[in-house]
Amino acid sequence: MKSKYTSIFLLVFMLYACVPSSEKTYTYLVNEPIYMDINEFRNSVAITQDTHPITSYGKISYYKGFLFVSEPQKGIHIINNTNPNNPYIVGYIELLGNADIAIKNDILYADSYIDLVWFNITNPSIPVYEGRLENAFEEAFPPLEDVNLGIDGSMVWNKPDDKIIVGWTITSRTETRSNSIFSGFPWWIETDPVPVMSEKNTNGINGSMSRFSLHDDYLYAVINNNMSIINVSGTTPVKAVDNLYIGWNVETIFYSKNNMFMGTPTGLLIYSVENPTQPLFKSSIQHVLGCDPVVVENDIAYVTIHSGNLCGQNNNELIAIDVKDVENPKQVVSYTMTKPKGLGIDNGTLFICDDGLKMYKADNPQTIMANKLAHYTNIDGYDVIPFENTLMMIASDGIYQYDYSDLNNIHQISFLPMSNEKEE
Repeated sequence: MKSKYTSIFLLVFMLYACVPSSEKTYTYLVNEPIYMDINEFRNSVAITQDTHPITSYGKISYYKGFLFVSEPQKGIHIINNTNPNNPYIVGYIELLGNADIAIKNDILYADSYIDLVWFNITNPSIPVYEGRLENAFEEAFPPLEDVNLGIDGSMVWNKPDDKIIVGWTITSRTETRSNSIFSGFPWWIETDPVPVMSEKNTNGINGSMSRFSLHDDYLYAVINNNMSIINVSGTTPVKAVDNLYIGWNVETIFYSKNNMFMGTPTGLLIYSVENPTQPLFKSSIQHVLGCDPVVVENDIAYVTIHSGNLCGQNNNELIAIDVKDVENPKQVVSYTMTKPKGLGIDNGTLFICDDGLKMYKADNPQTIMANKLAHYTNIDGYDVIPFENTLMMIASDGIYQYDYSDLNNIHQISFLPMSNEKEE
């Protein structure tokens, strides 16, 4: 998105360069950053076993009978799901700037804007704060107050070193300047919209919307066009290498067979991590413009793209891609959908958050639409995790769970609602 608006800015700038300079008054609205003292930010982590209502949905991770749900920018809810028929909230981690989660060997890793924070969850109901890797990621910004407005670039790029941006406020600006100089106009930045089991069973399972993935002793994070690789083999995580520029406005990441599959607004990227600290570009396959998560099973990658988002397009599709040869991926088929978001696959059963929740038998990608197993409507689903015949789905109004042990009798087994009250 940033590159799109930058191109527009340059075009307008060149046009105005041909116009004689004159003074003009401009009034416009802009997202002005809200600063927070960085030490106060880093000391704000809090853990409670009190019931803490979920008021907005985000990324999800499953580990040893517990669901971890990120409430964007605020923290992580802990849900006891040892009995999927009766899930209940057991705790909450207050963690400013959180969006993503990954779990390995009883350690929960989470982003907190530019930092990586980790917790011991040997007892998932009672997490223990372990530490923080400062400046682990590129500058990460909270969601804009209004995505149709630009930002106060001067306040963002000239932020004091002892501050961090934790929010935005819409401010009206009136300025007088030459009509050939646009230094005061707002800029645009890329921010997160508010909205698979790894090879070792000691890892958690993330939903398809995740920007975190694990492989061997490394955590991979894709944030702001960069891949960060963090060594998590020891008690204190460390950056393994400098950030790797990926580009493409990469949004999601999924591990399969020594490869990282990354969803972007314009296509699928594949990098080999056979050497975990030296990811190697293998290939890309482009599709129509659209935000997309990806999952992979049996050398078929499933990608959804949807409209009504910052990617600025109107296509809604499910795409199946043959990735047996990662250097030469080939699109197998695409299907028109309603407005798909997250998806998951387990042993040939495909789950898609689309017009509610849709389930398909996907043994043959060419016949997916002819093999619909179930369709639950009137739900605004966001992402799913299928595991051991239980499908966990995070939606705008709560967490839905379904038993798919018998594909001829898929049925809902529980619903954990979100709070209707928004926190101040």
